[in-house]
Order: sequence, then structure tokens, then C-alpha cells
Amino acid sequence: MSEESSCCTPNSGCCGDEQVSQTQKESDDIRNNVRKAYSKVAEANNKNEACGIESSCCGVSDDIDINTLNSLRLGYSDDDLNNVPDGADMGLGCGNPRAIAALSAGEIVVDLGSGGGFDAFLAAREVGENGYVIGVDMTPTMISKARNNAEQANFEMVEFRLGEIENLPVADNTANVIISNCVINLSPNKARVFEEAFRILKPGGRLAISDVVASCEMPADMKNDLELYSGCMAGASLIHELETFMAEAGFKEIKISPKDDSKEFIKDWAPGTNVTDYVVSAHIEAIKP
Repeated sequence: MSEESSCCTPNSGCCGDEQVSQTQKESDDIRNNVRKAYSKVAEANNKNEACGIESSCCGVSDDIDINTLNSLRLGYSDDDLNNVPDGADMGLGCGNPRAIAALSAGEIVVDLGSGGGFDAFLAAREVGENGYVIGVDMTPTMISKARNNAEQANFEMVEFRLGEIENLPVADNTANVIISNCVINLSPNKARVFEEAFRILKPGGRLAISDVVASCEMPADMKNDLELYSGCMAGASLIHELETFMAEAGFKEIKISPKDDSKEFIKDWAPGTNVTDYVVSAHIEAIKP
């Protein structure tokens, strides 16, 4: 790890207070921008409108079936879409983490960045009445939406908690599986996310994540674009960086599998840009020993 990357992170204690404070401010700016963007997504979805946010992960469309179309091209089935509460499928995401999760009856699942609850509800159907699913999201409007969806559809084995994925409101050694769909790229402190994931997993627990990763270094103007960050692009980390974060957190059997065909839908997130030259969706897997 380079000297630059090993210093000047929040609470590292290796830099001056002014520099640490600036880093924290930048991180807060990113989180607040992301929270604002996805509050708008939730509000638009509540009104059955298109997302209406340029460069959002759900794209921009006036097609009333955009959510369904997006989910189908991400690998979900018609059966999946028909077995979640109305409004849970918001057309977000960059893949289907359940495709690699291999969920079993009775398991406890934590969904990082659970949004309206789509993946959490599908996971609940797989783990059954003896299992449990905890969704975590930092956006109050998303949490309210997900909780309402759970209540309306009587998903008693699903719970949604307000919190940041860098500071999970979940006890140590709780989960058998952590799933997440296009959310970790939005974090300004991904190393901390994987440390928290490791903490809450039981020994032998596993990660099953769909996320956007960088295939090569992005230009500075793209990396600093807050709209592209909220749109799940500018915050993507290089694959070797993610592998380092996960290994340093303690994970083993790390596997990151880029999906080149994902460029077909990622190009719709930022029309008129060459963002697909730099980012791609990937499956991310690992085991806590």
C-alpha cells in the first residue's frame, strides 16, 4: 500500500487534525448527496413516477414499466417480481446477489443498502419462517417505505434498520450471509464497510454482493462528479483495491467476477458519457474463516 493511501483517513491518527477534518467533511458531503438522491428516488417511486434523477442507478425513463424491465435485465425472474410487495421493486441495482448467495432455510441474512426491500423480501422467501432478514439503509424515506411494504405483505421475518453500512446497527457474529446490490460503491470508506461486514458475520459466514467496480483508473473529473457518485459510477473502486480491503478485514476465498455484459445497462445510467470505459458490474464473494 502506498504512503498516500495508508494515511489521512478518518480516525487514522497519522495526519494533522485539519486534514482529517477535511476528509470527514468530504465523506459527509458524499453521504448527504447520496441520501438526498435516493430520498428523491423513493419519493418518485411512491408516486409511480420514473426515478427522474440523471445518472441514477435506475436510469431515466418515462416508461411505466421501467422498474420491471430493469430488474429483468439484471437477472431477476417474473416469479421474483410477482412475489414481493408492490413498490418493493424500484428497478435499482446492478445484478442479482441471490444468484450467488445460495441461501438455505433458517439462515440469517443482512442486506446492506436495502432500499425498498426488494432483495430482502426475496431472501426471506428462501430462508423461510425459521430464518430472518435484516435490511440496513441510511435513507429514512427508504426505511419507511420498506417497513410499510413489510407490514402490508406480512413479512414478519424481515426487519429494516436505519444506519450507515460503515457502522452497522447489527451485533457481532449475527449473520450467515451478507447480500448487497450496487451499494458499497456509494460508500466513501469501503475498507470500513468490509470491516463491519466481517464483524457481523458468523464464522463461516459469506458475502454475496453485486456491485460496480472500476476496470481502470477514472479521470479526476469523473471521480469528483457527485452526480456520477450517487449514480453508482464515480465511487467504484478498482478490483485490486477491493481485494485488499477484504483481505485486510480478514476475509478469505475472495472472488470478484466482472460481468462485461453489464455495460449494456450501465451506459444508460449516464447517457452521452464514456463511463463504460471505466466501470463494470461484478459479483463479489468471500468467506469469514
